[in-house]
Amino acid sequence: MNKVTMIGCDLHDRWMLLKVAVDSGKPVKKSFETSHSAEMIDWLKEFARRHDSCRIVFAYEASGMGFGLYDDLTDAGIECHVLAPTHLPHTTHRRKNKTDEKDAEMILDEVRASVLAGRKLPAVWVPDPETRDDREPLRLRLSLAKQRTQIKNQIRCLVKRSKLSLPDWFTKSGDWSKRSVAWLLAVAAGDEGNLLAGVRAVLARLVALYESFSEQLKALDEVIGKLAKNKRYAKAFRKLKLIKGVGTLTAMVFLTEIGDLNRFANRRQLAAYLGLAPAAFESGERDDRKGRITRQGPAQVRHVLCQAAWTAVRCTDKWKDAYERVKRGTQKRNKVAIVAVMRKLAITMWHTARSEEVDELLDEMDEIRAEQQQPADRKRKVA
Repeated sequence: MNKVTMIGCDLHDRWMLLKVAVDSGKPVKKSFETSHSAEMIDWLKEFARRHDSCRIVFAYEASGMGFGLYDDLTDAGIECHVLAPTHLPHTTHRRKNKTDEKDAEMILDEVRASVLAGRKLPAVWVPDPETRDDREPLRLRLSLAKQRTQIKNQIRCLVKRSKLSLPDWFTKSGDWSKRSVAWLLAVAAGDEGNLLAGVRAVLARLVALYESFSEQLKALDEVIGKLAKNKRYAKAFRKLKLIKGVGTLTAMVFLTEIGDLNRFANRRQLAAYLGLAPAAFESGERDDRKGRITRQGPAQVRHVLCQAAWTAVRCTDKWKDAYERVKRGTQKRNKVAIVAVMRKLAITMWHTARSEEVDELLDEMDEIRAEQQQPADRKRKVA
């Protein structure tokens, strides 16, 4: 009664193909509609019962399908693992002979190696449903900001192609001022400049898109502001805001994408997860050769860390010194230096968010403020 039923699944939008085996036995091929996960779970349990299996181990690759299948399986009491595609074997031969059945069998082989030989599965950390839900407005916020930047660049290029110069007072970056947007609308209406009808029509539509994106970004900022006050993030968020260069968006993207801060044992694991660790090319006589950063893990965290790092370098001597130390006075090391600051900033944020000493310090500050507020409240009552 120590048999184990193992399943490798190739998951797609409409169908999922399963390769099912008991211990080292011959695999059985089975397919189901993705929306019929309950039917698949009943079949697996019946299959395991017929083969006297005491354990069911299911695995599939992480994809845009999310973790819905993982939730269904774990709720049904089935052990499920979501595997990182970048850590699975993808040889040249396999890439040129790729089928759903072979992919499912490859995943089954990984499960077998784990269950029968004790090899570690390349599984990803699965966030809880609340964390997944909290990530959505932040990811949309970053996506819309990127699209708005593309619109702004299109407007600048359109104006440049039309041989029309932007005024000296035109907003250089960030949110364009009301005056800048009004000037663009005046140009589109023909009140400014001397543009042809086609260009003015395109400019009017682009400015309308810019304003629409700006409204949506403001609405999402309000949602994110409320999320920061949620008890799941309030304490860590308050501590992260103490770090120069870290704003609301950076702090919340960091907290929601990292999830459980205690799942990393040390700073090296954190840097590796964020893709800020250097790749290694060490073989034979070469034992100290490092490459560029791996860029694995959540790209959105690296994006906000880059913005925060540049802000910190501009605003504080501490981060500026760290940047200049790595830069070594040459422009060729600009990127290397800012990546070093990003890594150090991420580690600082991780330590700060978990720090109990900072919690105690903030509690003391709150007590002092409360004591100072009491006399003021008494004076108001007397008045």
